[in-house]
Amino acid sequence: MNYKTKKIAMLGVLAALSYLSVVLINIPVVSVDFLKYEPKDVVIALGGFMFGPLPAALLSVVVSLLEMVTISSTGIIGCVMNILSTWGFACVAAVIYKRMHTLKGAVIGLIAGCLATTALMLLWNYLITPLYMGLTREAVAAMLLPVFLPYNLLKCAMNAALTMLIYKPLVNALRRANLLEGASAAKAGTRNLGIILISVLVVATCVLCVLVLRGVI
Repeated sequence: MNYKTKKIAMLGVLAALSYLSVVLINIPVVSVDFLKYEPKDVVIALGGFMFGPLPAALLSVVVSLLEMVTISSTGIIGCVMNILSTWGFACVAAVIYKRMHTLKGAVIGLIAGCLATTALMLLWNYLITPLYMGLTREAVAAMLLPVFLPYNLLKCAMNAALTMLIYKPLVNALRRANLLEGASAAKAGTRNLGIILISVLVVATCVLCVLVLRGVI
């Protein structure tokens, strides 16, 4: 099997995993019902890091369309918002990582993706949410800081931390299995402990914040 065929097969697997993550994991974050956490952007960001921003963009479109026709209740508006959100996170991170193919580049890319998605979603929620929820634009504007801002920051921070935890061991495993091009994984056991600890801390902090926002603690 040549590399092009392996790449297509891997993208198919990533699309399936991303879709399944939406079906199986759907966690309420704030009081608005349609604002839930699902880790599909983690899978798509991993695809962007491995194969580049364009495959990540295509994965986002495919998965969002599948959501729309199968499990989503938000229709075309939800589909568009899903695509834009994932493009902001996964594609921005992949573009920067492609230009700066280092640990530093991955961190900068994910931070930039978090900021881009948060800004993009605040703007698009202000523009689109009144159409979807049947609220006045003034009412939606009043929700931007207390609802949409923390939701997007928490979602993006969680996705960035999980991407950092998963990416390196996943790539090393795929290279050992000869499913991904690149240098051999001779140093697969020497992971950056600092990155692991920071990523775990971010995940734990995000979970704690969600529990507080939901009134659980």
